[in-house]
Amino acid sequence: MPEGPELHLASCFLNQACRGLVFCGAVEKSPVSRNPEVPFESSAYCISATARGKELRLTLSPLPGAQPTREPLALVFRFGMTGSFQLAPAEALPPHAHLRFYTASPAPRLALCFVDIRRFGRWDLGGEWHPDRGPCVLLEYEQFRENVLRNLADKAFNRPICEALLDQRFFNGIGNYLRAEILFRLRIPPFEKARTVLEALQRHRLSPELTLSQKIRAKLQNPDLLELCHSVPKEVVQLGGKGYGSEQGEEDFAAFRAWLQCYSVPGMSSLRDRNGRTIWFQGDPGPLAPKGGKSRKKKSQETHPGPLDGMEHPPPVIKGPSKTPEAQRDLPEVTVAQQPEEPGLQHDPGAPTVLEKGRRRRRRRQATTGRRRPQKRKADTPSEESGSTAAS
Repeated sequence: MPEGPELHLASCFLNQACRGLVFCGAVEKSPVSRNPEVPFESSAYCISATARGKELRLTLSPLPGAQPTREPLALVFRFGMTGSFQLAPAEALPPHAHLRFYTASPAPRLALCFVDIRRFGRWDLGGEWHPDRGPCVLLEYEQFRENVLRNLADKAFNRPICEALLDQRFFNGIGNYLRAEILFRLRIPPFEKARTVLEALQRHRLSPELTLSQKIRAKLQNPDLLELCHSVPKEVVQLGGKGYGSEQGEEDFAAFRAWLQCYSVPGMSSLRDRNGRTIWFQGDPGPLAPKGGKSRKKKSQETHPGPLDGMEHPPPVIKGPSKTPEAQRDLPEVTVAQQPEEPGLQHDPGAPTVLEKGRRRRRRRQATTGRRRPQKRKADTPSEESGSTAAS
């Protein structure tokens, strides 16, 4: 599922890919999308983007002299589980392109597409950020920190810290893999009460006798949870890739794969929180762990899987030029948290192999009756033989 860093990388991709392009005509929506129509048409307009947490604003701005005369229109996107943007030839649209913006002729026409395989993504007209989302952990760190510490009386902080970190009213941009990485670095049990963890930050104050450089050094060496909510997403942005880099397919996720220390990494344990989301951790889960919840441990494998293997919601793969330099320029200049100690994330060999339906039935029947059903000769059933070979 795209989180704050992925939205930020998407905005950088859009601004660079659309720079110098002139779009024209009407905006097309796929007939299967349940999102609203976009009532915008212009003979010449440009596109720009900005991200905030888990939302992205796309602005369509008519150029001087464009017809009909009209004001710019802004859309706010939430990517859901598989949303992304791609720039593709107009004659070869990618599958699941649910919103399309076309460039002007006579050059080979391109289409900027919002691609969403599972169709959980949303766009709204008007350009307003959602009022229930707090300050962005990446771009509005001071406001984000103040918003959390000022509202610790909220009932959201009665919940385990792993669940509170997904509350976008306070942690706008944090998602499943980020919460696992942040808690792991601080060795905080995921099911510790959120208020217990965060109240300690209100009492912690650096000595006023320290110089500014000493204070900065102390924060870099011992970042607290809220500081990591800013610096860890920033690390992901600095990695680049995630489908918006120069590599193609899974190779564009290689740096991210090596960066992960906890999320779906071999040797780590996992539990489902009360919202059904898997949290990865090491050691004691904490006092608020779900009763009866069975912890599973990630196993290693000798082979070399792709970088998306084993992830609960693999990020979408998008083709586009590398956006890392611009992505870094847009971020506040702060801090680097602890660096990864070792590469991780390998495929789980303990995952069951999917057998053919007929083979599963035969094994169940043999287990209950103790008898084996006579098999047809291979020469009589060429289609079954070829199917079995393909399955194996």
